[in-house]
Amino acid sequence: MAEQIEATTLIEAVQLFLAELESELSGRRAFHAKVAQNALAIVARELAQAPQAREQALLAGVMGQDDSLDTLRANLCADLRDGRKGETTPGLIDALLAIAQARCAVDNPRYSTFKRLAASATA
Repeated sequence: MAEQIEATTLIEAVQLFLAELESELSGRRAFHAKVAQNALAIVARELAQAPQAREQALLAGVMGQDDSLDTLRANLCADLRDGRKGETTPGLIDALLAIAQARCAVDNPRYSTFKRLAASATA
């Protein structure tokens, strides 16, 4: 049986293919190829960084419960809406900031605010 190819290897192969095609495309097709390259870059960063696992761990800590990420998000929203949690909840602001930074690191690591926050976190 053939060895299974890792998702990141497949992504890299398609990115390389699109990069090679780039000079041959123009107009709408060139634009769509660039969008596809950007989407693949996001997927590659998501696989490499696994931000959802970190988000789940952070929210579980704030919520004091071990549930699925969807359940933790829904419960946090309900608690915020009903006033049971807020800016004075221990660890909440730090957790939300870390989650937002992780999301930016995946979605758009060149975003200037993300760069500034990431630099201040390491300083």
